[in-house]
Amino acid sequence: MSRIDIETKRKLREMGVTTLLDAFDAQDDTLTLGLAFEEKIKLAVDDAHSVFTQTKVEGLIRRANLRYPNADLRRLDLVEERGLDRSMIAGLGTCSFIDRQQNVVFQGFTGSGKSYLGCALAKAACLHRVRAHYIRMPELEEAWQLARDKPAGTTKFLNKYAAFTLLVIDE
Repeated sequence: MSRIDIETKRKLREMGVTTLLDAFDAQDDTLTLGLAFEEKIKLAVDDAHSVFTQTKVEGLIRRANLRYPNADLRRLDLVEERGLDRSMIAGLGTCSFIDRQQNVVFQGFTGSGKSYLGCALAKAACLHRVRAHYIRMPELEEAWQLARDKPAGTTKFLNKYAAFTLLVIDE
């Protein structure tokens, strides 16, 4: 338990750094007894940053509206049987194609896993703290039709979907 007084805790909460305060409180005095003050601060900041990053990633994944939110490029089944190259999948997982502003198109028969692969790619982007979104083409078309009927609707529509760094459009 940390030795931070009540007033300091109140100020930290007021400043919105409750994760840092929680990290200080979580420090065990017996484990950190021999550590210097700077090391204790570093541990607390590392803990708080880890929680902050995890919260951001979870929010990105939730807002990406993924059809398969548990999709993961590392857990693809039957990679070779589907004609997928493991090194290419690993390369896509780095999301370097986003920095190069390249498109990725998945082609295959119905049920071959294109939607799952798209969701897994979007989730990988979220893990890299990239803003992604998944939408099916019929829903996108319907949203476009609704936007055309409103004043300045097309501009809002285009701005909304242009704001995503990665947009997964599924058939």
